[in-house]
Amino acid sequence: VSLRHSGSHVCGASIISSNWVVTAAHCVVGVSVSSISVRSGSTYSNSGGTIHSATKVTVHGSYNSDTQDYDVAIVQVSPAFTTSSSEQSIALESSTVSVGTNVVVSGWGTTSEDGSPSTTLRQVTVQIISDSVCNTDYSAYGGITARMICAGTSSGGKDACQGDSGGPLVANSRLVGIVSWGVGCARANYPGVYTKVSAVRSWILNNAT
Repeated sequence: VSLRHSGSHVCGASIISSNWVVTAAHCVVGVSVSSISVRSGSTYSNSGGTIHSATKVTVHGSYNSDTQDYDVAIVQVSPAFTTSSSEQSIALESSTVSVGTNVVVSGWGTTSEDGSPSTTLRQVTVQIISDSVCNTDYSAYGGITARMICAGTSSGGKDACQGDSGGPLVANSRLVGIVSWGVGCARANYPGVYTKVSAVRSWILNNAT
């Protein structure tokens, strides 16, 4: 779904129950609840589907805006979602996904660095990168934490980009990651970094009530 500030698309999010979505903390920190809404049930970021207003936003208490550790937040919306072919909740991955697994990232973000956002939902298949390789790739940026998982291609060319933050990384119909950060977009040796859903799953389930 499209997460919006004052009616404009800023981030992605994923439906996890009839009235909750999960997104990245950096998408909602410092933004008033009353200005946040969600568009669901449409492949277009600016038309179609239904608009749901945020009624509550909960950011992970350990979120660190400098390192992007624990980059996860949940948003309660009204009215509730109606389950349909274009609008359904996703299960949260509970275990570690093995290196090399094909995963799909989707969103309405830019299709190149400094490019224009896409008005139509797009997706790309990437692979899970090992923590050790990713940690080395990002050593100059402080590395990654146990709440992060990386995905990309060895040569680059496929990745999430600006405007995709908060959106889903999916494998086997389960939410594996939440688009969080990276250096540039689709650069070789800089895979996308995602919040590792299995590491924050219990927090999500305990708070989305």
